[in-house]
Amino acid sequence: MDIVKVLAERGDLAHLTLFLWASSSTSLLVWALRELANGARRLDDFLSEVTRLNAILSDEEWP
Repeated sequence: MDIVKVLAERGDLAHLTLFLWASSSTSLLVWALRELANGARRLDDFLSEVTRLNAILSDEEWP
């Protein structure tokens, strides 16, 4: 809070606001990219399981 107090006394609230906006938007971007990567990994796992199931079922004859 000392940093906020110093910036407020100097009149650099615009810089503080810009910093807070930039850091929060960067954090949101990192979170979104991490979630996208996790979703892609889960989709890849699902598709490999479907491929494995198709390989198992193609060896058996259906009536």
